[in-house]
Amino acid sequence: MQIEFERVCETLRQAPRRWAVTGAAGFIGSHLVENLLGLGQTVVGLDNFSTGSEKNLAAVRDIVGAEAWGRFSFIRGDIRELADCRAAVKGADHILHQAALASVPRSIDDPVSCTQVNVDGFVNIAVAAREAGVSRIVYASSSSVYGDAPELPKVEEKIGAPLSPYALSKLINEQYAEVFSKVYGLKFIGLRYFNIFGPRQSLDGPYAAVLPCWVRALMAEKPCEIYGDGETSRDFCFVTNAVQANILGACCQNDAAFGQAYNVAVGVRTSLNELYRVITDELGAALGREFPAEPQYLDFRVGDIRHSLASIERAKTLLGYAPQVLIGEGIKRYVAALVAEQRR
Repeated sequence: MQIEFERVCETLRQAPRRWAVTGAAGFIGSHLVENLLGLGQTVVGLDNFSTGSEKNLAAVRDIVGAEAWGRFSFIRGDIRELADCRAAVKGADHILHQAALASVPRSIDDPVSCTQVNVDGFVNIAVAAREAGVSRIVYASSSSVYGDAPELPKVEEKIGAPLSPYALSKLINEQYAEVFSKVYGLKFIGLRYFNIFGPRQSLDGPYAAVLPCWVRALMAEKPCEIYGDGETSRDFCFVTNAVQANILGACCQNDAAFGQAYNVAVGVRTSLNELYRVITDELGAALGREFPAEPQYLDFRVGDIRHSLASIERAKTLLGYAPQVLIGEGIKRYVAALVAEQRR
């Protein structure tokens, strides 16, 4: 199925399009900008730098080079402002909506900001798209929408009750997408991300994801912290796979694919204990150091899901999605990028 993504990329090279990427200075957003510019596309980015950074955009500029960077324009703005959304999507062929406050603990600490950004911002982007005549919107949802549903693997049509304001905000996004599709004829594709990781993922702050938190701690010779007994498991997905899903969704020619949400994962479950061993092995080999055999265990965290594993059959069947990088190779690439950055 990887052939489908290659076909789409070649089509884009032959007939470039204009893309609007919200959250362009963020982790996944900056990778989308990088890959789209590499495919010869014109990209408009929107970000307010609340969680993204200018360093991410500078890294993209250095990677793609001056000619490709000349096809990128940036709007420093906020998706909570309808005028900023209108400016970003004007003239776009596709919208990749990544901007969000993406953290369960953050949403528990600050449900108001979570709702304003994730729900109000989503509605603003959808309204701006309708006004501008942009019919195709790919947006970031989350595996957190599965809530307390116990079934594994997670299949898109079976979700439980949300366990955090963040999960609820993403579920509301999916419901708004369904309504706006029926009322306005917009074509939405939602992507339920499962623990995306990779270069340019934030290493800082209290809401950093588990992988960057651990790598940061290990490189600083501090203990890694695991909430619970370490047997909590996740379907970890390298960022390259998320980029593929976005581009396939935006360029999909299958009418049956629209108006649905898709799991973006690799379909492999890894416990936090297993993840710790893989990271310490790779980081130890890269730095020539030994790390503690076990992390530091803390109490379970409110709002966390015990186990998560995705079925990716819907994405394979309707979008042509095929994960390019599994967790072992992803960790190797991630660690290599961080070590190279540290040595510069």
